[in-house]
This record gives sequence, C-alpha cells and structure tokens, in this order.
Amino acid sequence: MHMQDTDRQEVSVSVAASPVRLGDTTSSTRTTSTVVHQVCGLSPLLFSLYTNNCTSTHPVVKLVKFADDTTVIGLIKDGNESAYRQEVEWLELWCVRHNLELNTLKTVEIIVDFRRHPSPHLPLTLSNCPVSAVETKFLGIRVSEDLKWEININSILKKAQQRTYFLRLLRMHGLPQELVRQFYTAVIESVLCSSITVWFGAATKKDKL
Repeated sequence: MHMQDTDRQEVSVSVAASPVRLGDTTSSTRTTSTVVHQVCGLSPLLFSLYTNNCTSTHPVVKLVKFADDTTVIGLIKDGNESAYRQEVEWLELWCVRHNLELNTLKTVEIIVDFRRHPSPHLPLTLSNCPVSAVETKFLGIRVSEDLKWEININSILKKAQQRTYFLRLLRMHGLPQELVRQFYTAVIESVLCSSITVWFGAATKKDKL
C-alpha cells in the first residue's frame, strides 16, 4: 500500500456568472477570478465543486481528498505498480491544469509490505523530486510501515503527560473539582481517546498497558 500526502493552502477559482434576463434586456456573461482561503465560509462548498472531477480512474487505487491534503492509496498485486504510479501522474497533471501547486517537501510515501521476502521498491518522483518513504501522520494518527500502533500510542501518551502538568497546577490552586474534571475531559481525555476506535482493537497488551 502506498500513501501520498500533498498540501494545498489556497485555491484560485474562476467563476462564470450566467446571463440574467429582465424583460427584453439580457446581461452579458462575466468571469471573475479570486483566491479562496481555508478560513472562508464558502471554502468547503467551493472546494467540493472545484475538486469534483479529481477522482481515481483505477479500481485498485483510492483517492481521498481533504481541505489541505490529498491521499492516494494503491493496492499493489504481483509487483505491478503501474496503476498506482499512473494515478499519481494523473493527479500531478490535474493540479497543473487547475492551477494547484503540489508541495513536494510535505509529500511522503509509506509502503506496507507483508511479503516474507520483500523486493526493493522504485522511488516515487513528483515534479522531478524524489518522495521520501517514511512513516507518516494520517489525520493525526501515526502510521508505521508494519501497521503497528506502538509509535502512535507513545505519541498520544507523551502529549497527554505534558498536559497533566496544567491539571496539577489547577488542583494546587484550589480550582473546584467539577472544573478540574471538565478540564481533564476536554484537554487530556480527548487526547487519550483520539481515534481510539482505529488503533485500540489492534494494539498489543504491552501497548494497552
């Protein structure tokens, strides 16, 4: 399985206004161009419309789109990576045609290979730049090449432990118990339970301890 992560900060959108008829008078068509930032209220709708035709053309390759990331997931059978690599090339071409710039510095690839004797994989290139094959973050979850959750769990625990310092400070200053409980639920428990339905069932007994 291959995963590619790209970054988009803003989108340049061209909108063609349809003619309006009022009695015997018909207005002319006017095209306006603007840049839509992520914080704009219309951004989700315009993003969906703008990327509507950015879809996978192969059944073994999935293309998942988010507001600032695009992920290409390919299932490789019998060492045949042609569908996956063609999909990456098509995505790059689509971005060029739609005035989107792929951030190659933030693009990574993760390869999960369960074969007993895996063969070397050819490096993936994007805009003539090699893509790093490393463990990556996917929607806040750390994914490793062996699909084990030790790295992700350790990251969650480290973040939660750092926030317990503020919990101790609140208790030391006599904050009411109910407010301390609310702080724990919002700031610490939310971290410990982040995407727990994804990783907890596959975690080892050591990880759960």
